[in-house]
Amino acid sequence: MSLGHLIKCADALADLAQFDAIIDVRSPAEYAEDHLPGAISLPVLDNEERRIVGTLYKESPFEARKLGAALVARNIARHLDETLRDKPKHWRPLVYCWRGGQRSGAMNWFLGQIGFRSRQLQGGYKAYRQQVREDLERLPLGLNLHVLCGRTGSGKTRLLQALAVEGAQVLDLEAAACHRGSVLGALPGAPQPSQKAFDSLLWQQLRGLDCRKPVYVESESRKIGQLRVPETLHRQMREQGRCLWVEMPEPARLELLMQDYAHFHAAPEAFCTLLDGLVELRGRETVRRWQAQARAGDWAEVFGALMREHYDPGYERSLQGHYRLLPQALTVRLEGSGETQLRAAARSLILG
Repeated sequence: MSLGHLIKCADALADLAQFDAIIDVRSPAEYAEDHLPGAISLPVLDNEERRIVGTLYKESPFEARKLGAALVARNIARHLDETLRDKPKHWRPLVYCWRGGQRSGAMNWFLGQIGFRSRQLQGGYKAYRQQVREDLERLPLGLNLHVLCGRTGSGKTRLLQALAVEGAQVLDLEAAACHRGSVLGALPGAPQPSQKAFDSLLWQQLRGLDCRKPVYVESESRKIGQLRVPETLHRQMREQGRCLWVEMPEPARLELLMQDYAHFHAAPEAFCTLLDGLVELRGRETVRRWQAQARAGDWAEVFGALMREHYDPGYERSLQGHYRLLPQALTVRLEGSGETQLRAAARSLILG
């Protein structure tokens, strides 16, 4: 393999658009955990083949390399005959594996021999991951963060979405995490990404932000579901973020919560199981009362009680202790969660 086909990770990531495709030749399991933005999966060894070759390598490195070479050649041939069949000569892909070794080297060699302008990522995914970690420590430092604070159900997420529609810069952590951030926050049919994939999503978003303009973000705990918000970003939100206190009348908040959690109406037992996680905080007797209301279909009662007895006191205590500029917060009053009102509020914030 010619060293001229290698490209440094920093150079590749500085302009991924220079490539017509990004090819991840790692196993499907490795790809599923995380991958470069926009990468397609063309594994040279599938999950089982990788396991077999790895096991054999412990007994005989020579036999493992021989078997691996045969499997890699067959898989590359299949990709050339199927996915890559119609690519033109000037096609320019970026190829990577775990650390820029034999797997991506083999694919890159074949593509180069055909005549494609292929490049191999030096250091592979490992180098990319290191760059992501370094950037997540650096990029948040210069952001002009405007943090939407407010009680549960006050419309923070909907206002954030309206701000995005109106052209503001937003960082939607809950959308990236596929989770609303509370004990009930898992989204139906949408499992959370891995921590590495979550980091990659945030890295992509952070790289595209203009530090000269406001960036709106919703207040969050250190963890959203099972995922950790990057420490530097969370610290900047707490210590440097300009706070905006979002208010909505209690009846409108309850209506919004009923909309957001309507999927539990068809799964009261799943809802009750999640409530068990609040026993330590709120006591067994209180949780049993909420569970009884849910099983009876009294959803307005249970969500109203959760709002007043659990979410509001806990949220306000948490905010007061962590967001330094909360006492100077600008109040944003919403009468409801209708699109017209949300977009009007968003425009007002953008115009200052």
